[in-house]
Amino acid sequence: MAAQPSGQTRFLIVNGDDLGLCPAVDDGIFVAHEQGILTSATMMVRQAAAPAAAREAAAFPRLGIGLHLDLGQWDYVDGEWTEAYNHCDLTSPAGIEAECRAQLERFRALLGRDPDHLDSHQHVHLSEPVATVAAALATELGVPLRGRDIPFEGGFYGQDGKGTPYPETITPTALITLLTALPPGWTELGCHPAAGPVPSSYDSERLTELNTLRDPEVRAALTASEIELRTFGDLARTREAL
Repeated sequence: MAAQPSGQTRFLIVNGDDLGLCPAVDDGIFVAHEQGILTSATMMVRQAAAPAAAREAAAFPRLGIGLHLDLGQWDYVDGEWTEAYNHCDLTSPAGIEAECRAQLERFRALLGRDPDHLDSHQHVHLSEPVATVAAALATELGVPLRGRDIPFEGGFYGQDGKGTPYPETITPTALITLLTALPPGWTELGCHPAAGPVPSSYDSERLTELNTLRDPEVRAALTASEIELRTFGDLARTREAL
């Protein structure tokens, strides 16, 4: 059961995906945490910049870090979805579980601890057979899984489902509108900041996100709306106290 506070209190976890993808993403996440409203991140442990990100994360002890299960990537090119890479056969429950567990062990080796939550690259954990494997792993670890334990808000994203740019959705005004409409209780807000170019179909939007996340008007709106920033670790401690 998801933890829910009494009354109208709103708790917000601002989670940056793709930590470890490249230095620009790592820098963007750390800057958004230090100078903005980002409180959490999820790491892609198979990516080349993950070791450096893990080392740098030691300087940010208040940043929550989860595991971004990275099983593959698909890009929308010339009117159809094209597989960029995969790390396992996504039709094989056994293969998916083996890869997820291997990534969990890699996370432990890099950071010296368990992740405080789980989610997945391009939300593959929302479809079977990944869904069952990811849910079982999250239950085993005793950590939240994106979209299962608290509401997930994915509206702060600068493209549609086919990669068409929508820059108007990642402006400070758009984010403030989204935040002030949050329901009582806990919410996770997804984001993808970066401090420079990224080898991804979601590229220039990331710098815009970074600038929005550290915009003083966004911080002021959270204060005015009495929305409290939290991490998944805070959520776990709230549950333990119930």
